[in-house]
Amino acid sequence: MELPVLSIAGKKTSKKATLNDDVFSFEPNDHAVYLDVKQYLAQQRQGTSKAKERSEIRGSRKKLRRQKGTGSARVGDIKNPIFRGGGRAFGPRPQDHGFKLNKKLKQVARKSALSYKVKDECLTIIEDFKLEAPKTKEYARILANLDFNGTRSLLILAENDSIIALAARNLPKATVISAAHMNTYQILNAKDLIVSESAIKEIEKLFAKKL
Repeated sequence: MELPVLSIAGKKTSKKATLNDDVFSFEPNDHAVYLDVKQYLAQQRQGTSKAKERSEIRGSRKKLRRQKGTGSARVGDIKNPIFRGGGRAFGPRPQDHGFKLNKKLKQVARKSALSYKVKDECLTIIEDFKLEAPKTKEYARILANLDFNGTRSLLILAENDSIIALAARNLPKATVISAAHMNTYQILNAKDLIVSESAIKEIEKLFAKKL
């Protein structure tokens, strides 16, 4: 499969990028996509909620009244969960919500997400470029030239570029990542996927079948 390569001015160039069918025309596996997205969102959870139980509340441990003969239900100390200011019964505790996934399953999920973008004609390939300074205005102009201004966009580069990342940081709907750090959630969450020429080769190195 071949796609045209655009310049940062938004115009077609004479070059075309050849996409590996094993990566960009992969038969999507929806369940793998679901699991990978679920894991990503689970790992974003802070998991630090905590409530004090009766053993952690400060207060007297004296029994409030005798066990029998009062005509009322038996009670223990003032830290009992049924009293105001007492400990909470079965309260939340800090925990890690993440879970593990097989590496091959995650690769299947990412290839499925990329293939969906190609199928929906939401993948754009642009020439490699550099910014002299991390200016948001410059990156916003590039998105406007590509007609992606105001939409959720994800730019995938061959490697980390701190200048481009800083330029895009103040745009709430624009994200910049390297090919090695892309994930299924970000690919699917973006309306428009922008991939640099050199990033195509990096993605194929990561996910294409070894011959």
